[in-house]
Amino acid sequence: QLVETGGDLAQPGGHLRLSCTAPKFGLDDYHVGWFREAPGKEREGISWLSSSNQADYSADSVKGRFFIAFDPSRNTVFLDMFQLKPEDTGVYYCAAKKAFGKRLGGPQSPSFFRMWGQGTRVTVSS
Repeated sequence: QLVETGGDLAQPGGHLRLSCTAPKFGLDDYHVGWFREAPGKEREGISWLSSSNQADYSADSVKGRFFIAFDPSRNTVFLDMFQLKPEDTGVYYCAAKKAFGKRLGGPQSPSFFRMWGQGTRVTVSS
């Protein structure tokens, strides 16, 4: 239901842009979150976006480096990742939940979301 793309090998300090799109429905009334799983670690929430770009939230580990935004013309939520670090390595997943016009009040756990993508792998290494 969700498709992530953009994962790749990047050098420390580099930039990657991840994309999350929904081929069969519009994302404009959905809350979207980005999560990642590092090797040997639990799934970690890193960035959240309220429907229609009403608000966004970031985990402390990525604050000021990662930026989330929805482009309605492409029905895609982007995650721009700057100043990449080796600890950003992992599989990145986007997740979505219908908003019904409500604003996302803050970061949410994985259980809040109803739809998930298959993940895209990010490796940060020199």
